[in-house]
Amino acid sequence: MKIDVRHASHADAVRGYDTQTLRRHFLVETVFADGEIRLTYSHYDRMVIGGAMPLGESLTLTAPKAVGQETFLAERELGVLAIGGAGRVVVDGNAHELRKYDCLYVGRGAGEVRFESVDAAAPAKFYLVSTPAHANHPTVLLTRDKARHLAPGDAATANRRAIFQFIHPEVCQSCQLTMGLTMLETGSVWNTMPSHTHDRRMEAYLYFDLDADQRVFHFMGEPQETRHMLVANEQAIISPPWSIHSGAGTKNYSFIWAMAGDNKSFTDMDHVAIGDLR
Repeated sequence: MKIDVRHASHADAVRGYDTQTLRRHFLVETVFADGEIRLTYSHYDRMVIGGAMPLGESLTLTAPKAVGQETFLAERELGVLAIGGAGRVVVDGNAHELRKYDCLYVGRGAGEVRFESVDAAAPAKFYLVSTPAHANHPTVLLTRDKARHLAPGDAATANRRAIFQFIHPEVCQSCQLTMGLTMLETGSVWNTMPSHTHDRRMEAYLYFDLDADQRVFHFMGEPQETRHMLVANEQAIISPPWSIHSGAGTKNYSFIWAMAGDNKSFTDMDHVAIGDLR
């Protein structure tokens, strides 16, 4: 297992970042690697994001030094969302079968967590998000039909999309983690526009279902000091609480969003009018 540690950056400092520095601090270029678990530990709300891609052998989630515990989930909770082939997540000996777009919530205090592919030729890809937790909640398998489904946007503004809220107060209890999936319809390319910030919680994005030759322009920064990064398929973004987080693709795509912080309310945000962006 490999882990990268990212420290928090003040908004004043980010104003002076060039492209390379911006990408080094906020873009995770390799989330999935054959036969590995790769993690990125962010000092924004101590969120950990990563990917597990098992091949012929199972992969075990161990506790890196950054977590500071004997087991990974001793003081944490975990969200797992499948985006590849069929696989299973084994939590303390209990196997949970996941197909593409299924989500598993694993509560604090779980011991051994292993990831397996049903077929190594079509390996599973498990996207992982973990946050500190103060209480134990049950492990729950959530398919898309169990998620809270929203269909916002309009074709006229190229942002028609389906939102599936998996780890959400109306669906699955958690301590502070919220997590879901957004899928843009054909012909739509914008997410989260008009934009917003939510200074009470950070967010992370994984962009996927994107052709290899296509990109998403991910916009971040303070509303009057915006910056952008070009993001490829299966790359992730760490989004600070003070930053907007909008994206526009060269075609439609999907993304997994996850949040951690003081408020789990999906609608808790500070809107920014399009005309006020700079």
